[in-house]
Amino acid sequence: MNTPTPTPSTIVRSPAAILKQVFGYSEFRDGQETVINAALSGQDTLVLLPTGGGKSVCYQVPALALSGLTVVISPLISLMQDQVSQLQALGVKAAYINNSLNRDEQQQIYQQLHSGLIKLLYVAPEKILQHEFKERLGHLNISLFAIDEAHCVSHWGHDFRPHYCRLSELKLHFPHVPMMALTATADKATRFDIVQQLGLQAPYIHTGSFDRPNIRYTIEEKFKPLAQLLRYLKEQQNQSGIIYCTSRKRVDEIAEKIADAGMNAAAYHAGMSNEQRQFVQTGFARDDIQIVVATVAFGMGINKPNVRFVLHYDIPKSIESYYQETGRAGRDGLAAEAIMYFDPADIGRVRRFFEDIEDEQRRRVEEQRFNAMASFAEAQTCRRQILLNYFSEYQREPCGNCDICLNPPKSFDGTLVAQQALSCVYRAEQRFGLGYIVELLRGANTSRIRDNNHHQLSTYGIGKDHSSEFWLSILRQLIHQGLLSQDITQGSALRLTEGARAIFKGEYALQMAEPRLQAKHVYQDKLAQFNYDKKLFAKLRALRKELADADDVPPYVVFNDKTLAEMAQLMPTNDSEFLKVSGVGFTKLNKYGSPFLHAIRNYLATS
Repeated sequence: MNTPTPTPSTIVRSPAAILKQVFGYSEFRDGQETVINAALSGQDTLVLLPTGGGKSVCYQVPALALSGLTVVISPLISLMQDQVSQLQALGVKAAYINNSLNRDEQQQIYQQLHSGLIKLLYVAPEKILQHEFKERLGHLNISLFAIDEAHCVSHWGHDFRPHYCRLSELKLHFPHVPMMALTATADKATRFDIVQQLGLQAPYIHTGSFDRPNIRYTIEEKFKPLAQLLRYLKEQQNQSGIIYCTSRKRVDEIAEKIADAGMNAAAYHAGMSNEQRQFVQTGFARDDIQIVVATVAFGMGINKPNVRFVLHYDIPKSIESYYQETGRAGRDGLAAEAIMYFDPADIGRVRRFFEDIEDEQRRRVEEQRFNAMASFAEAQTCRRQILLNYFSEYQREPCGNCDICLNPPKSFDGTLVAQQALSCVYRAEQRFGLGYIVELLRGANTSRIRDNNHHQLSTYGIGKDHSSEFWLSILRQLIHQGLLSQDITQGSALRLTEGARAIFKGEYALQMAEPRLQAKHVYQDKLAQFNYDKKLFAKLRALRKELADADDVPPYVVFNDKTLAEMAQLMPTNDSEFLKVSGVGFTKLNKYGSPFLHAIRNYLATS
């Protein structure tokens, strides 16, 4: 393809002015301004910022500061639509081209592009690689290519997409156009791969902190997970949240149970039709659906800032996946929770999946990543320190906002209970799994126990003073400490190891962790940093929903919760005061200022 030599883009607006006038913010976040300046100088850039860390501003501000067109490569239609809706609400001329548009609609956008009426164009990687499309781009003045979710380019990334590997072709066809690659999560191997695969030339690399201090990390041992889940959800006071499960079947079952309990929930997985998935995604974005139960198919296209919790019903396969999925909580910077239900037996089940990976190097990498995830789940030290250390960001002090810091593990002399549990396994001839041994210890009157004549054992009912959850935790700890093993070829039957002999003989005291039978979920006022009027805030939220529905956009496109809370705190009554609220720019003042100011003045007059 013969590409015309592009007209160099010139800087037509100040980045600081764009930030305030368009986005309504007075200051850049840490690192944003340096990245923007590098892009404006024509340098390739790699931007690693956490979800909610302001990645989009890094390319949206240069797009408006430069005279030409910025092309954004994005992997999901829903993500494109969401970003374009938000930009259009800010008065920015943005568009997307994908398969959701018919031929006439696409033709109309091409005409606008050639007339210079569009500043940001969102496309999928497979679209931009089409010969005809590259020909069209060759006749436009392109200022910047921005590649979102850049970890998709890497074979070592957790969400590899083959089309991303060919994006280096853009460097051949548009050698003078700078490229910005952005991702929320990438280990060192993935970062190196992104630079190599995209052909970035001496890029400026910005690695922001991976810390999300507003997210509280909690791991709960699985006892009765459905009961644990329903109890937690009832405490959440109708907050938005995502629940991740590993299988479609479990997604459907749990979504149904939550709905049966009277809560507003929907399922989402790849087995549903496109129309069904779109309905759920739109409903969640617009606050019409409070809780989504999903497989990992859900989330990358979610730009919803007020997700207050992300709960993993099963252990994820890597810390990268866990970090990205939990990062969908609290994007507005307000308090949020990341909870995981953990059964140590799940570790063996997940590891068996890796046996099907034929590529030995790939299998080793996947196993190493899962080993790190398993260590994180089993650890008894600050969760945040482990997460940050994994991404080579070392935090010396415990965070004070995870389950370990808030409720430190306590230990006790567990020699007696260990002897009781091990003896029960031995007398049951090492043929039964966890659940059966717990029933024996508790003295359960079941037909299975009677049929085996195990109600006659000396250990039957020896542990009746403790709960089932207590004994389940003790048995799991004995497995961790190498005193019991599970034979997965025999229904996970418990077996004594050589080390158990010393415990039977009382040769040493065994320290065990006190079972954490119920995690402490201290309710957090998500807006505690604001001294705001809660009644006014509720009225402003209702008004926001009304305006959003009228404009056919999600509520956060109008204003996010943080901006509403600041309105309910500052109570502006005129345009100049309204502009002082973080998140209010000139476009939103002109579009929404009148109804919000009217609501605030009415509230003050009647209070």
